[in-house]
Order: sequence, then C-alpha cells, then structure tokens
Amino acid sequence: MTATGSRQRRRLHPAWTVATVAFLALVGAAGFRAAPGVLMVPLQQEFGWSTTVLSAAVSINLVLFGLTAPFAAALMERFGIRAVTATALVMIGAGSALTVLVSQSWQILLTWGLLIGLGTGSMALVFAATIANTWFAKSRGLVIGILTAGSAAGQLVFLPFIAMLAQDPGWRQASLLIAAGALAVVPLVLKFLKNSPADVGALPYGATEPAEETAEPAAAAVPDSGRSKNAAVRALQVLKRASRVRTFWALVAGFAICGATTNGLIGTHFIPSAHDHGMPETTAAGLLAVVGIFDILGTIASGWLTDRYNPKVLLAVYYQFRGIGLLVLPLLLSATVQPSMIVFVVIYGLDWVATVPPTAAICRKTFGADGSVVFGWVFAAHQLGAAAAALGAGAIRDATGQYTYAWFGAAAMCTIAAVISATIRRDKSDKDPAPVPVAAA
Repeated sequence: MTATGSRQRRRLHPAWTVATVAFLALVGAAGFRAAPGVLMVPLQQEFGWSTTVLSAAVSINLVLFGLTAPFAAALMERFGIRAVTATALVMIGAGSALTVLVSQSWQILLTWGLLIGLGTGSMALVFAATIANTWFAKSRGLVIGILTAGSAAGQLVFLPFIAMLAQDPGWRQASLLIAAGALAVVPLVLKFLKNSPADVGALPYGATEPAEETAEPAAAAVPDSGRSKNAAVRALQVLKRASRVRTFWALVAGFAICGATTNGLIGTHFIPSAHDHGMPETTAAGLLAVVGIFDILGTIASGWLTDRYNPKVLLAVYYQFRGIGLLVLPLLLSATVQPSMIVFVVIYGLDWVATVPPTAAICRKTFGADGSVVFGWVFAAHQLGAAAAALGAGAIRDATGQYTYAWFGAAAMCTIAAVISATIRRDKSDKDPAPVPVAAA
C-alpha cells in the first residue's frame, strides 16, 4: 500500500464533518424550543395576555413544526439539504427578531406561530434522520441519537441565558439572543453542509460498495418515489403508501403522545407550573437545562442501544418510565428544589427524546427508501400531539388554577403509548436492512 493510500484511509470521512455541522445547526435552531416557557410570564405581565392566548401561539408553532417536517424531507431530496437548512435558520432568526416589535396578541401568533413554526419544522428531527440515512451506511442509530441531542444541547446552551435576560434587561433581549443563535450557524451550513456523499466523491460512511448507499429492506422497495417530482406530491404519495401499513399508525399514535408529554407539556408549561408553586423562574429554567444535559446522554445512549436491540421494546420502556415520572410530578413541585425533583429531572432528561432513534429505525426498516419522509409524517403526529397538549394544559390552568389534571392525563397517555409500542407487529414485507444489526421485531 502506498503512503498516499494509507493517508486517504486514515483521513476523517466527510460524513463526520457534515454530521458536526448538522449538530451545530440543530443547536442554533433549538433556541426557541427553550423560549416559550421562560417568556410566557414576562409577556403576561407586560401585555396582560392569558395563558390560553400564549399557549395558542405555541400550539400554532408546534402544528407547523410537525406538518412542515415531511414536506421539508421531500424538499431536501429535491433542492438539497444545505439550501433547505439555511433557509430554515433564516426564518427562525427573522421570527425571533420580529417578536420584539409585537404589541397585539395576533402578532405573537405570526412570529412565534407562523414564521418560527415553519423554520423549526424544516429543521425538525427528520433532518437528523435525513443526514443519517444519506451519509451513513452503518452506525445510523448512533448518529441520529447524536444529532437529536443537538436540540437538547441548544436548550442547554440557550435556556439559562434566556431566563436571565427575560428578567433583566427583559424578554426582548432574550428574543434577540435566539435570533442571533440561529443566524450565526448559517455561514457554516452554506460552506460545509454538503448534500450527499456524491458531492465530495465519497461513499456513505461504512459503505464499501456503491450499492450499499441505498441498501434497504428488499421488500420495502417501492416504485419510483418521484424524487424529481414536486416535493409536496412526493410527501403526499409517501403518506398514501405508509397509511396502508399498521406499523405506521402505531408509530403515529406513540409519537403523538411523545410530543404531548415533552414539547407540549413539560417544554411549555413546566416553568409556569413551577412558578405557580412559588419557584423562581430562573430556578425552574435551570432545572430544564439539567433536563437538556441528561437528554444529550440519554439520546446518544438510545442511539447506541437502537443499533443493538429491538426498537419496539426500547420504545415501550421509555414511554412507561416517562409516565411514572409525570404521575409523581405534582407531588414534587414546590418553592424550593428538593432531592426528589432532581431525581425526576435526571430520569425525565434521559427519556426526553430517547424515543427518536428507535422510531426512526423502525421507519427505515419498514419503509426503506421512503423512511425519512415517513419519519417526517410520524414527527408531524408528534407535534400535533404537542400542540394539543400545550393548548389543553393552558386551558386547564385557566379553568382550575393549576396543572395537576394535565400531569395525570399525560401519565395515563404514556402508559397507552407503552402498550401500543410493545405490540407493534412486524409486517410481512419487513426485513432487516444489512447495514444496521437491529434485533427482529
């Protein structure tokens, strides 16, 4: 072997550069995910808006966050990952910056809801699945776990600063920080986020033959998926095909409950609920930041486990542990942070989006070449569930003066999700893809 050949073999595969930039992009896009819970109380104090009104803005955001995802996956196939990602980050930055000008409640629906919803939807978790499926032939579960942790890292990075700025000098400066975080990543995306291995004359990481790049379950192969067609047409065609498969509806139901119990409930209402019990907002924000720390660990570990164990079993375990945590949460909230609350935060953090790698693996395994777009539709259900929970919990708070019934209802839903996940049946056409050794379902 020549020295040149040896150096080429030792050179870092470009897939890892792309994954690094994708991680940073997800961090930059995640700033707003931490914002509503922190900014809700300051906005209420300044404008007198009800919890329901602000929850409605968050719900619009979450709906668009979800419904944009499958179309974003198709757009990435049509126009490239780089262009869609850069555009999404600009929309998030613009929406956050324009929020400082709001004075009427309908305006917050446009900034928090429409602009940021469309932007974050294009940077949804389907982005992680698209990067993993395009650039990696092995270790896909681990890569999806690492990229998904980017959202948690964004929460960890931004949340304490947003909480401090929201108190002094004010929520407008916190909004500008979110805008700056999103826009700062755009130059890196434009320079380093390549669309596919072919753009740099390489194979996906772990592939030894060109055929491995598209290695999927043989029976999952579908007719021409229309990647050259209109992105909306492709997304809808994939939905039509997926809707005939029982596994799709099981994943949709489980992920809707996942969204309701993370972004919709804890992400939006944990800080206001803690504030109701006398806990300072900065303290509650600090607890959510700790959730972000353990979310990173839990999601990466979940990706590693997904490459080795039955994903449906992992999902059932994750959902049941989450339900137990929500069941006891009303007993843990108080004006001060008790050791039991720290235990809750650690467990909930480890479980926060640990569901993503096994869900994405089942999508890829069942639907083959359509897997990324199918995951986009499953993620849409995640955000619809989140939107319903965000609005419903706000209405419960306004009607009863507390969130207790929302926590108990969410705990019951997690048990339902655990049962649904455990009983996912292997479709007759489903076969294990060669690159990823996942145990048979």
